[in-house]
Amino acid sequence: MRDRFDLTARVVLVTGAAGLLGRRHVAALAGAGANVVAADLDEAEAADALPDGDHMAVGVDITDPSSVEELAARTVARFGRVDGLVNNAAANDMVESPDLAASSSRFEAYPLDRWKRMIEVNVTGTFLVSQVVGCRMAEAGSGAIVNIASTYGMVGPDQSIYRGADGTQSFYKSPAYPTSKGAVLAFTRYLATYWAHRGVRVNALSPGGVGNGQDAEFVRRYSERTPLGRMADPDDYAGAVVFLCSDASGYMTGANLVVDGGWTAW
Repeated sequence: MRDRFDLTARVVLVTGAAGLLGRRHVAALAGAGANVVAADLDEAEAADALPDGDHMAVGVDITDPSSVEELAARTVARFGRVDGLVNNAAANDMVESPDLAASSSRFEAYPLDRWKRMIEVNVTGTFLVSQVVGCRMAEAGSGAIVNIASTYGMVGPDQSIYRGADGTQSFYKSPAYPTSKGAVLAFTRYLATYWAHRGVRVNALSPGGVGNGQDAEFVRRYSERTPLGRMADPDDYAGAVVFLCSDASGYMTGANLVVDGGWTAW
């Protein structure tokens, strides 16, 4: 069984590698033996996410076709192939760093430019990287793509968890993020059936909320809303990412692996 999770000598590309979860995905895949290509807007930050070993960092704008083509070319030039892709890069309006006032984070006043940007990064970016990098896998006859979705791609946001202890609300979860992640799930099913005969498996991973220094009241409300009674630790998704990239999930495609502490169970 251990061999089925082994990624030794496999090349796995992770977008958004410098982010909170991206760094954990990189570490988990490298720990399972993979040669990891860490990709992010800032190549230096991507390099900082890499552990010791035969890995590579690449700067990329996932919304720019020429930048994504360069990412794929550099990966193949260095390692000769690509065996796995984790589409982790995403834009998100987060409660721990709200740059939207309550008046503009509400649906009624949500800025169109923010809506367009989130769709561009989360949906178009996932499409572009899958198209360019995934084609290399399809040509080789094997590969695994993991699209990072969200519980909010499955259920609507519970806006009550964003209220303060006094009942006031300074932040609302935006309409753009859930919409984009729902699209990622639909795209996952599309690509899984499209490339199944080419040996490329495509699955989604839907994580729950991750603890990242949020306000204590938000953490309390989120934890009470979750059957396991806590937010996720960033390392809680390591096993799922390795599983979806490895032979352990060899008969799995078009699926959505939900790891959310039970959030969507009630």
